[in-house]
Order: sequence, then structure tokens, then C-alpha cells
Amino acid sequence: MIDANLTLEYRRFSLPLRTPLETAHGTIDSREGFLVRVTSSDGGATGVGEATPLPGWTESVDDCERALQRAVRAIESTEDGNAVNTTIDAVDETSAARHGVSLALLDLEARRSATPLYRQLGTDERVARVPVNATIGNGSPDEAAESARAAVDRGFGCCKLKVGVRSVEEDVERVRRVREAVGPDVELRVDANGAWTYEEALTAVEAFADAAVDVDLLEQPLPAGALEGHAELRGRGVAIALDEGLLEHGVDAIYEADAADAVVLKPMGIGGVDLAGELAAWVRELAIQPIVTTTIDAVVARTGAVHLAAAIPDVPACGLATADLLAEDLGRDPVPFERGAAVVPQAKGTGVDDVWDGPWRGDES
Repeated sequence: MIDANLTLEYRRFSLPLRTPLETAHGTIDSREGFLVRVTSSDGGATGVGEATPLPGWTESVDDCERALQRAVRAIESTEDGNAVNTTIDAVDETSAARHGVSLALLDLEARRSATPLYRQLGTDERVARVPVNATIGNGSPDEAAESARAAVDRGFGCCKLKVGVRSVEEDVERVRRVREAVGPDVELRVDANGAWTYEEALTAVEAFADAAVDVDLLEQPLPAGALEGHAELRGRGVAIALDEGLLEHGVDAIYEADAADAVVLKPMGIGGVDLAGELAAWVRELAIQPIVTTTIDAVVARTGAVHLAAAIPDVPACGLATADLLAEDLGRDPVPFERGAAVVPQAKGTGVDDVWDGPWRGDES
């Protein structure tokens, strides 16, 4: 338990993507956010978090900074024993800011306890690796097939394709070509980001269920509000996962509507690895599979997500191998990938010890 006087600082960053990412929500060409640093007075122990807003998923960058300013004021004005809760309360309504502050506090606590973050999240056993999927871009059928074949050659046993920008027929052909390229033993997932109508999604599901295509999981085929539509798509040979729908409806509504076989947990959108871990335990009790992914985050948040995945028993392949999407990062990545798995850092805290330093800001209001 953190009981020392604490200070909180943050600094802004902007990281370009290596190649603009086309999604059903639009084009993403950079990630802008904030590093968050919490320092304790007893020995100067430090924890680092990351708040990287994604419009449409979280608050705006400006709202995130305002929330971090509130957190600075809260942590400065609160007595020992209350600072953590008061500081979290100050950012509770802004998911990216809450993620950054809570991850910094968890990192600090894990470092003070000399334990890896995933054990701080509740796992007693040592976890060496977590399985990850390869993300296949929205290129042509030839490009998708080539990318998937290369991923499998590197050891990935699960490939995820983005769809929804082209016609359903074109996307089905892309997925078919990928299946031909990787063979029958590789798990294929498809993510539509809510781009389809029910009729389009039904056409896709029927095609994906064919043995020649054999898609294992279809993520968010319909807009987030369409719980009944997602429920109607289930049981047709392709598992249905909700991503945006989880944030809009919550676990109870999804369970009551029988709308999902799996849910995608994005810690940045949920508000922290702590909250995402609670959701993972909850949905597992309801026989819904949790899958951890990032929102194309920088190294601090990505590593936090790896620890979250490590804390989930029997976690399926997760969307954590996203570092290559960034042209630049905030520091050395402590997570190597070997044969389709992320190697979990066993150092204290997150294991991120080499972030680029610069001017830190506190309350500038």
C-alpha cells in the first residue's frame, strides 16, 4: 500500500505511425498523449503511466490534460492515506487520464514491492509468455496473404484482419486468400469496427463459416448499439466478439442479450489495467472470453497491457504486437516477441525503465 507523500507530473508526446492506419472509423496517422510520473517522498521511488487518448474511444487530448491537471492538484492537497483514492477520483470520468494515473500508481506500488506488475494485479504464479495475434493491414488480397504468410513464418498462430473499408465481397475474398496462404491450423480473426449493416454482416458470417475460409472470431461486425443484431449473428459457426459494444453497453447488458462469445478489453478505453482486470474476471465467470488489445499505444501502455494479459488465466491470443505500427516510441521496449508470444517482463513494476526524459509539467492552470 502506498503511504508516502506523492507528487504527480506529466509531459506531452506525439508519435507518428510508420504507415497511416485505415480503419472503419477513419485514418490514424499519429498517437498523441502524455507520460505520467508519480514519485514517492520515501527514497524517491517512481512509477510511470501513459495516457494516450483516442478520439471516439476516450476523451480528447485537451480534456485528458485538464484531467491530469486536476490529478496534480488533488495529489498535492490530500493527506497521506487518501492521496491515491482522491487522485483517481479526479480522473475517474476520463478513461485515458485514469489509465495513465492508475498505471503510474500501480507501477510505483509494484516497484516498492519488488514484484512484476502482473503479480500486483493478482496472479501468484510466474507467467513467462502470453500468446499474441499478428495484425494484418487493410491491403489487397495479395498483400494480406503475403503479410499473413510472413507472420506465420515468424511463429504467429493467430492472424487478425481489419475489414469494413471495402465491400463485403472484397473483404471475404481477402480473408479467403489469407486462409489459403496460412493453411488450416492458423486461427483467423476479422475485425469490422462496426462498419456493416446486419445484412452485410450476415453475408460475411455465412461466408466466413465455410470450411474453405474458417474464420474463428468476428469482432464488432455491427455498430456498437446493435446488441440484438449481434445476438442474432451468434451460433452460425463464427464466434462474435464485442469491442466498441462493451464500452457502450457494459457486461450486464451484453450477457443478458446473449450478444457475445468474447469481449475485447482495451485498457486505455476502459480506464486502466486495474479496471480491465476486474472486467476480465467478471466476464470469465459468465463464460465470455476476454481478449486484451491496445489502442496503438506507446511502450508504457503496451507493456501494461502485456502484464494485464499475463494476469488472466488461460488468456487467448491478444492484440499486443503493435509496436511496429509506430515510427518512433518513448523508449526501450522490454517485451520481446518469440514464436507468436510476448515474453512477459519479470523485473519490478512494468519493466519499462528507459523512457525518453524531458520537461515534466504539474499544475499550469
